[in-house]
Amino acid sequence: MKLRERYIDTLGKLYEYSTAIYENNQLSRMVGSDMGYTYREFRKKCDEISARLSRYGIGAGDRVAILSQNMPNWTVAMFSLVPFGRVSVPILPDSSENEITNILTHSGSKAVFVSKRLLPKLSKECQDRMVLVIDIETFEIIRRDDSAFTCDGWVRQPQPDDLATIIYTSGTTGNAKGVMLSHRNLCANIMASLHAHKCTEKDVWMSILPMAHAYELSIGVLYPIFCGACVYYIQKPPTPTVLLSALKEVRPTVMLSVPLIIEKIYKNSVIPTIRRSRVLRWMHRHMRGLLCRLIGLKLKATFGGRLKFFGIGGSKLDIHVEEFLKKARFPYAIGYGLTETAPLICNAGVKYTRPGSTGVAAYGVTVKLMNVNPDTGEGEIVAKGDNVMLGYYKDPARTRTVFTDDGWFRTNDLATVDDKGRYYIKGRLSNMILGPSGENIYPEEIENVINNMEEVNESIVLERNGRLVALVQFNDNIIDWNQEGEDQFFEKLEARKEAIMNYVNKHVNKFSKIREVEVMKEPFEKTATQKIRRFKYKSRKQSPEQSENPSGARTTEEAAEKEDSRN
Repeated sequence: MKLRERYIDTLGKLYEYSTAIYENNQLSRMVGSDMGYTYREFRKKCDEISARLSRYGIGAGDRVAILSQNMPNWTVAMFSLVPFGRVSVPILPDSSENEITNILTHSGSKAVFVSKRLLPKLSKECQDRMVLVIDIETFEIIRRDDSAFTCDGWVRQPQPDDLATIIYTSGTTGNAKGVMLSHRNLCANIMASLHAHKCTEKDVWMSILPMAHAYELSIGVLYPIFCGACVYYIQKPPTPTVLLSALKEVRPTVMLSVPLIIEKIYKNSVIPTIRRSRVLRWMHRHMRGLLCRLIGLKLKATFGGRLKFFGIGGSKLDIHVEEFLKKARFPYAIGYGLTETAPLICNAGVKYTRPGSTGVAAYGVTVKLMNVNPDTGEGEIVAKGDNVMLGYYKDPARTRTVFTDDGWFRTNDLATVDDKGRYYIKGRLSNMILGPSGENIYPEEIENVINNMEEVNESIVLERNGRLVALVQFNDNIIDWNQEGEDQFFEKLEARKEAIMNYVNKHVNKFSKIREVEVMKEPFEKTATQKIRRFKYKSRKQSPEQSENPSGARTTEEAAEKEDSRN
């Protein structure tokens, strides 16, 4: 291991190293504006804000929240905290007011950096409790507690096992947790990223995922700082129009994404383009490899023409899409992990991807399967390494449940492993359905079949009263109808539901056949990495006639209130 890699075991050392070695490099830039920092400017601004926090008594060990959409100042806020021993509390920008209140209260945050767009979500009660409320766009103080101006906020050089950040996550279970990640955890992930794909100061990154998520924070914020690279941010939500314009301007070499983005490109652009052309349809039947490579060249050009690494993580990638990307020679890579592991557990670099596999154990991480079924080879993935969290904040009982007696972290993910150490995720233990004869049914596998139907956008499969039920959202707005056409509407709806059942039940085993299809009026509610929040849909049934809260699920606020009562 090189000296640099041995040296950087805290974010304080990362800060000192990168701002000294790369001081003249550009660290960040907002697309379409001059907003951004060189590494020297970044160091100066972070030191300045840290001194201001100290004057208000906010020192080492104190928690400070960051509530903002992506921007260069988000990184400044983070590094005005962690190199000086403070603890950051990143909050996802799509969190509800109630969730934000719960996070600020549970974490005991003394200050918050907040953007103008998200300030209305910060309740007056929360603002009044804060020592400082800081506008992250200008770093001007919105509210302050003058009685706290004591100039006694002492800072210190953090140690590897000191707490660096608390990331609150509900995953897809609705059970919010404050994941405590140490400096060692985050630095271990930087090294795992380096060994998965070596980047340099010449690389150009474009950020489209929330910086408050562990995936983007570790690999999209900290790793490029380690490399001395520049990250570009988009001022508006990454709609196709905005994203295409930004890609043309930035021409990134590195991007991080979630499966939904590339799956939508494949389903809404690639497939329709082939179907509209007689020549392409012929090539698809007789020269599929060549067709995929031609589309791959076009796809790379769309991403700016310089892309070397397109990281996909957060959930499982549709295998049909992955097979296309492989044949298209598109430079995608796969990563697997959890917030609790900072996040990498497994990865497959650009040259080592294998459709259906989440790759091998990441550098510095030991992975194995526990409680393996001898008939299927399936077992729960467990991991050990410097990447594994300290625990859940203020919740030792919950922490104990995710560790074995000998210290392995339990992921709750079922997988198989091949003779080359590549892992294949089957599904989550908590999602697995036990069939009437004791067989394991993985809803994710049934959903893959449904989602490959041309007219289907997304779906989830649940068990209700011993029956498998598919909740389906179509690509078109099937729920819109007029009074005169009600009979035709319901006939069409029933026909489409029956078509789904017939198609799916021909392509799954006898234990995985669905017995009912429900049509969703509104898009599924999702996590930051675009995974559907399954717990929202497990118990209640919806009908097309429902207009208010059509999913029949608790609202985010109601879920947060329930979680608050549990704690």
